[in-house]
Amino acid sequence: MGEMNRHFDNNESPSAHWFPATPLRNSPNFISDNQNMDIYLNEDESGEAKKNYQEYLKKRKEFEATFEQRYQEGMREEEIQFITKWTNTGLQIVALITEHLVSHPFIVLRRQCQVNNQLIRYHLIPVTLIPVVVNIHRWQGLTCLWKGVGSILVMKGLTLAVQDCISKITLWPKEVSLESPGKYIGKHIMLKCITFAIITPFYSASLLETVQSEIASEKPEFLDIFKEGFRRIISFGVPQKGRMLPVWSLIVPTAAYFILRHIFSSCMKTVISKMLILNQDLQHRKQGAIPKDIDLKDNQSIELTSSLISVLSADIVLYPLETILHRLHLQGTRTIIDNLDDGLSVTPILTSFEGVIDCYESTIREEGAAGLYKGFGALIMQCITFTSIIKLSKFVFTQVSTLFFKQEPNYLLKESKSSTHLDLGNQRMPKMKTRTPPIQHEYTSESDEAEFPAYGKPSKFMQG
Repeated sequence: MGEMNRHFDNNESPSAHWFPATPLRNSPNFISDNQNMDIYLNEDESGEAKKNYQEYLKKRKEFEATFEQRYQEGMREEEIQFITKWTNTGLQIVALITEHLVSHPFIVLRRQCQVNNQLIRYHLIPVTLIPVVVNIHRWQGLTCLWKGVGSILVMKGLTLAVQDCISKITLWPKEVSLESPGKYIGKHIMLKCITFAIITPFYSASLLETVQSEIASEKPEFLDIFKEGFRRIISFGVPQKGRMLPVWSLIVPTAAYFILRHIFSSCMKTVISKMLILNQDLQHRKQGAIPKDIDLKDNQSIELTSSLISVLSADIVLYPLETILHRLHLQGTRTIIDNLDDGLSVTPILTSFEGVIDCYESTIREEGAAGLYKGFGALIMQCITFTSIIKLSKFVFTQVSTLFFKQEPNYLLKESKSSTHLDLGNQRMPKMKTRTPPIQHEYTSESDEAEFPAYGKPSKFMQG
């Protein structure tokens, strides 16, 4: 086919290379490609033209034999692109809803276990949480597990707004990669540090709303997170409530936790993305089709998977630090939480830590090392639920997209076989039929001349 492609450059006819030039279509001497070819083959004495023409017919038949298969492969590729596009769009929406709404009950259970230093059952595995959740549902209703969801969404929006404002003022980059220069990475980390330092008092207010019991506390209003946050800012140096730690003592551990979480998740995301791309490349090699370019931004499935794994991995690795941080934020707030030993009672938070080190040492001494992992079963349940929803959604979206994909009717093959030309990629191949060379006559009558016209004159078949 390589020789064939060389003969079809610039949409030219094979006759332009294999045979002498024939009359143009706008010429008065033109009759048809088939008749010109028949006349030329009859006049050729060497037989070279006939040999080339037979070779052309052979290659045209090979093309017709593979045309339908290539057409079906093209339709299959179009179907895959359609399914991938809508599946990835649906998965992004499902992941967003799952992250902020479906996962919230597990966040509430996890935080209530973390801040309760008197908790007897540590709930290190998901099984022990099931009867507790059932009791809470019977006693308070299932909606109690979604308490504080509004404040968490406000915190996410506030974080993005503060970061954007600082970035516009300082021109520090909001996004970097491992390939970025060290100068830009340093500026990016500084941007994150200042952002987390500013939102620290509001994070305390948001945490309080997610753990306090609804039956023993007043239901918070939408703007209470700002009221409590500004109240802590006003009392920056001297707290107003008992053992409550001042904001300045919480800024460093809070910023350190979120910076470590951001760095770890970013590195994990990059590593996992490269591993998934490598795995995808190996699969393409096995199938014999390797894409020229693989762009992570264009491959939304890899982007979603790597983001999910990196975030959950960061939560697992930094779980002990998160436990210490939450206990420090709620100390002295006189918060009453649900008792997750049975799910049928409430308990107050009574702690007197001096700082991060004191909290760590007290927890290890009184509760053991496992005390830093209280509520870890809720995180496992969150991971399982998140992964299951994503996999189920991917299956559903794939099936639905397949049903809605309307495959075009297979008319291209029929049209191509009945048309003047067959399309081979960007090359055009004239369709010529082999005919018996015309018998030479002497045109003595008008009827004979009409049936067997001279070269360049229309026949009665053409006129009719």
